Amino acid sequence: MNNFFKRVTTVIGCASAATILASSPVQAQSYPSRPINMVVPFPAGSATDSVARLIGMKMAEKLGQPVVMENVPGAGGTIAAARVARAAPDGYTLLIHTTIALSAVLYKKLSYDTATAFEPIGLVNIGPYVFAANPAYPAKDAKELFANLKANGNKVSFSNAGVGTGSHLCAIKLAQTLGAEPNLIPYKSTSLALQDVIAGHVDMLCDQTTNAFPHLASKKIKAYAITSPQRSAAFPDIPTTRELGIPEVDVSVWHGLYAPKGTTGAIVTQLNGALQVALADPAVQKRLADMGTDLFPANQRSPAAHAKWLADELKSVREVIEKAKVQIE
Repeated sequence: MNNFFKRVTTVIGCASAATILASSPVQAQSYPSRPINMVVPFPAGSATDSVARLIGMKMAEKLGQPVVMENVPGAGGTIAAARVARAAPDGYTLLIHTTIALSAVLYKKLSYDTATAFEPIGLVNIGPYVFAANPAYPAKDAKELFANLKANGNKVSFSNAGVGTGSHLCAIKLAQTLGAEPNLIPYKSTSLALQDVIAGHVDMLCDQTTNAFPHLASKKIKAYAITSPQRSAAFPDIPTTRELGIPEVDVSVWHGLYAPKGTTGAIVTQLNGALQVALADPAVQKRLADMGTDLFPANQRSPAAHAKWLADELKSVREVIEKAKVQIE
């Protein structure tokens, strides 16, 4: 009888435990059970914002929950990154970023360590920059432009989207390579920097193709060079920096998706799967191609590949910034 009661007690205990687990909120709610915030480090209407909204809409369809954009601009994207680094690692706060490696090197006192504060989810897209100017700028081609920068760099006004942005890095790379010292003018956003080039208030801008191409098509600006090994299919007449003998200026702008450190592998895998579905969508691919940017190959969009890419970028950007001796307190 004693053995009988022991067996009955064990069965009842197991059944009770199973009931408790089944009714537990943690077990009952599968991820995601509510909307997901995607933090964007630049203003609405920026290139990063456009990419975020494009993939966020498709990811939401796969995940079964809305992906809500939260624009947190400022300080070269570090305010947004800090916001996500502090967030709960539950998969409901994500970060899309493009200059995360640059700001990690430029800013001396960050509240987070870029190399360890995030769980890389996957790489999104990569594209070049364009050296563009007001249509009235006198240099007829890149050869004349570069000669003028070398001879009269301090008289050339070169706008950028703000200290710590990709357009800032692009300008630094060109100046280093040419041995020039242009007048670098930071703005609060790419759109403001570009507006002043169009208006003729400043001479030049190194801009992402995603921003520049529509204005090139409408002839509001003119382009001298594109920072890629190959010419663009959209604007095949623009020579590459490699053709022009300065491959060191092959600067790329790329986006990656991140979660706070400590987010479980299961959630990261689920988010990566949703990202892969979004990037496989023909409408997404066409829109990105129209913006002059390319998808990373599918085999380079895993969390592991993303982590390696980020580590390599942190190293290469550090070399550029240390040579330029630029740092922000």
